[in-house]
Amino acid sequence: MAGHAETHRLPEYADRVLTAVEGIPPGRVLTYKDVAEWVGEGGPRQVGRVMAVYGGAVPWWRVVRADGRPLPGHERRALEHYRAEGTPLRALADGTQRLDMRRARWDGRG
Repeated sequence: MAGHAETHRLPEYADRVLTAVEGIPPGRVLTYKDVAEWVGEGGPRQVGRVMAVYGGAVPWWRVVRADGRPLPGHERRALEHYRAEGTPLRALADGTQRLDMRRARWDGRG
């Protein structure tokens, strides 16, 4: 029986990470650690590696660092997605925007 991973030639772990990321609702985020816990294997670094290699096909902007900073080098694109989806943001003293993790972090329900 051919699975999703075989069809797309993705390693099984990567397939599970990407499936979890696809399940994050618009306007919400999970940390790399949250995704690893959701998948039940690996850690933030392993999730980050999967996202770096395969994450372009999924809503990558919904997986963030625990401090709420957008992905380095992709801040502008990420912020455009956050604004379009209504993801809670907060302004810092220097005028930059960061995710409001208390409000934006998804609890995995609904």
